[in-house]
Amino acid sequence: MLSLDPFSQWLGIEILECEIGRCKVGMTVRKEMLNSMNKAHGGITYSLADTAFGFSANTYGKFAVSIETSINHIEALEEGDYITAESVIEETKNKLGFHIIEVKKREKMVALFKGVVYRTSKDW
Repeated sequence: MLSLDPFSQWLGIEILECEIGRCKVGMTVRKEMLNSMNKAHGGITYSLADTAFGFSANTYGKFAVSIETSINHIEALEEGDYITAESVIEETKNKLGFHIIEVKKREKMVALFKGVVYRTSKDW
């Protein structure tokens, strides 16, 4: 999936761990990702978490698409910060999957993302 995802590639996202129902990704905050207050734009942590979410949801071999997401921003980030996002499926109901994604700088949580995914019947 990463090779087919130019946005995640532009962000510099790397896959750190991946298995069925779980994916951990990481990236470094760059200068062009900062907002007017010289902090990482909220869309950066959102995008990293959304990528982990999408990758983990698709580990089951079926095309999966998000149908609802939300994020809580807990701590501001700066240029040079290395952050990770780990998506773990919490619950599965028929074609729906419920994921929790923790975004961390080292061991400290900086954002919490929640997502609901719909798994189609189309094979990857």
